[in-house]
Amino acid sequence: MWRLLLMGTLLQSTGIVVQCRNINLILPSVPDVLHPPVPSSQAGYNIRGDDVDGLQSEEDIDPEVRPGLFQGDMAMNNEIFDYWRVGLRWDIFPEKLWLNRTVPYLISPLYETEHRILIYQAIRTINFLTCIKFVPWTGKEKDYLLIWPVKYPSGCWSYVGRYGGPQIVSLQPPDETGANCLGTDGRPIHELLHALGVFHEQSRSDRDKFVKINFENVIPQYRSNFDKQSLKNTTYQFEYDYDSVMHYGKNFFSIGKGKQTIVPKMEGKTIGQRKMMSKTDCLKINDLYGCLGTPPNYNYKYYTLCNYMGL
Repeated sequence: MWRLLLMGTLLQSTGIVVQCRNINLILPSVPDVLHPPVPSSQAGYNIRGDDVDGLQSEEDIDPEVRPGLFQGDMAMNNEIFDYWRVGLRWDIFPEKLWLNRTVPYLISPLYETEHRILIYQAIRTINFLTCIKFVPWTGKEKDYLLIWPVKYPSGCWSYVGRYGGPQIVSLQPPDETGANCLGTDGRPIHELLHALGVFHEQSRSDRDKFVKINFENVIPQYRSNFDKQSLKNTTYQFEYDYDSVMHYGKNFFSIGKGKQTIVPKMEGKTIGQRKMMSKTDCLKINDLYGCLGTPPNYNYKYYTLCNYMGL
């Protein structure tokens, strides 16, 4: 019997052995109820348990909103909150970078075959379009992603960047209420990009030039989820991206149907797609991990892939 520490939660081995690529792995036992961190350094983020319970009970609420974490789906402590931006600053948090651009992962055997295939497709997409490589966990690596259908908080959520040890990416499978996190490749891609260190697009400090936030339509205790990031902690290599897979949808945290919380200022633009990385998402993650190289020796392979394959 061995034990692992998962962000304050002690995991014990289940004794269940599965074979992956001819390697026998002893699966950790993930509790039905987890308590991922939320920032407490700013008023509004110390969400009460009954608030989260209310979100969990809503049948038609978006699965990225349901977990009730920072901005809905990001597990983050106070230290990370102080520097939140489009992507984690490696000069401040070098330990949050996945070493050698390599991310070991384990997909829970609790998923049905078709759901595992969808998760694999999301992983293969990132592997193809970036120099980051998700590789199956061999049981030896200390730090790895544990892709698991957590029961509470249910929905789609992830830690931001590498935290050390087994690290949850929660993807709720389809049920009688709908597709949840596994209807399209875009949902798992969204959460995997969080795990790599990417934040939400609409939290950029310049977002008010591009979208209008209807705070009167936002559930009051979640209005702080629409705060902007600090300009001093932010650098932008790319323009604001309405098509980003990391952008909120128009009804996130809405007080009711038909009450839009976020509206594009540019006519004809839509937001909140969960189909695929956009061109800018692709370039952003490649830039964050140094896949694009430095001038004058840019790696044009990834520029070309992003521009041809991204939405």
